[in-house]
Amino acid sequence: MRNSSQDTVSRMQPAALDGKQADAGALLSLEGITKRFPSVLALDAVSFDLRRGEVHALCGENGAGKSTMMKVISGQYQPDGGRYLYKGNESRFRSTREAEAAGIAIIHQELNLIPHLTVAENIFLAREPRKGLFIHKPKLVEDARFYLNRLGVEISPDAMVKNLSVAQQQMVEIAKALSLKAEVLIMDEPTSSLTDAETEKLFKIIRELRQEGVAIVYISHRLDELAQIVDRVTVMRDGKHIATDAFADTSVDQIVARMVGRSLQDVFPPKTAVPSEDVLLSVRNLSRKNVFGPVSFDLKRGEILGFAGLMGAGRTEVARAIFGADLIDDGDIMLGGQKVTIRSPRDAIRHGIAYLSEDRKSNGLALKMNVAENITMANMQAVSGWMGHISFSAEARAAAEYVKAMDIRTPSIHKIVRLLSGGNQQKIVISKWLFRESRIMFFDEPTRGIDVGAKYAIYKLIDELSAKGIGVVVISSELPEILGMTDRVAVFHEGKLEQILNTRETSQEEIMQYASGRHPLQA
Repeated sequence: MRNSSQDTVSRMQPAALDGKQADAGALLSLEGITKRFPSVLALDAVSFDLRRGEVHALCGENGAGKSTMMKVISGQYQPDGGRYLYKGNESRFRSTREAEAAGIAIIHQELNLIPHLTVAENIFLAREPRKGLFIHKPKLVEDARFYLNRLGVEISPDAMVKNLSVAQQQMVEIAKALSLKAEVLIMDEPTSSLTDAETEKLFKIIRELRQEGVAIVYISHRLDELAQIVDRVTVMRDGKHIATDAFADTSVDQIVARMVGRSLQDVFPPKTAVPSEDVLLSVRNLSRKNVFGPVSFDLKRGEILGFAGLMGAGRTEVARAIFGADLIDDGDIMLGGQKVTIRSPRDAIRHGIAYLSEDRKSNGLALKMNVAENITMANMQAVSGWMGHISFSAEARAAAEYVKAMDIRTPSIHKIVRLLSGGNQQKIVISKWLFRESRIMFFDEPTRGIDVGAKYAIYKLIDELSAKGIGVVVISSELPEILGMTDRVAVFHEGKLEQILNTRETSQEEIMQYASGRHPLQA
């Protein structure tokens, strides 16, 4: 089914090295790899090796060069210098398709699925089983179901991808990679949208693949999870290789210090805001048929309210309904005690409600526009002058202020957003809603794909927002994030709001009991 690497790769001329030699037992080795973009040296003589049957973690802040290196390995980018050795042969892949044919597959952090195709069609895109000249649809569905079942997820192979949640789409991406039967599997933030239960299912698969001799490159900002699966860890910073160690010989604190060039004493900033008794948002008996409801809760001025629950619990769906992105069947939304009608996001924005989507590419950014345009797009009147014409000087001043405040790493406010790292894109989405001066903000997986240093900055920002009297809802699959940031937590299970808990008086175990539909007294 798969062509040999000899048929799919072409030789490249050896480059000058820094004296480092490849690990003789390595399946894949990079030696002194360099990759340049206009005005940016993305990889600076980086060396890295990967052995059969190991899980090798790659850690670094956003912009450290991790994604660039993975794109070199998977054939999306060609290096400008250095040597690439695969199975002992000096090689270069001219496309991801060549790399896949040679046994190298990648699960991207940013989902690469086709929305208008089914789950099965996405999993086997361009590799569909045939019966004569036609696609063998029954076998296509059967094969897709096999890989979905292996992951332990209840997703129909006939479901349209556009109707799936981000977490479900992530599982489809993983199923697609498994179907390639790769010898090298690159996982770029595979758990960023998954809850603890889904993550454990993935870890079980990773352990099985390791036993089968598959070599795995594992990229994750969730450093605490590395201890469960990782054999070695490599740290990168500013496009350079910093260190490679056996995971047993290092610690998370040491990894963080190498990533950011300093130690981080506290994961979460001290909480400075005290919620008032003034209720900003009241939701009463909100429901959407076969999706969620009835849901009722209050959000107080200066409060950070967490939404917790397993995949498909209804957390995002409730937020989208309040924001007007999805219609509701019943229920009331009240702002400051006054009932309001929200039929669209435009209505919500007019009432001071902001929603930061978990899928920033599809719903949060205009990828072909620049940084300044994205930051100001939700509040154009603030940068418009005579007769509504945009004042480019005002736009530039506003953008520069948020680039500095949010530490957005961009060479210019005129840089096209799609060319920035995922973490910097997320900061731009947050800046957009801050510039709008919203009074109620829904953060849906706000630190998805964000490095440990940038996470702290976003946590601090959320605390500062609440201290200014803004009501904040944080939807997160990371329970430590919920416990470290919120005042109260609303726990969802299968579309129902099971319980609202005081964060300081609860635990991960109690939250998971409610999230699983089992009240602690029933346990």
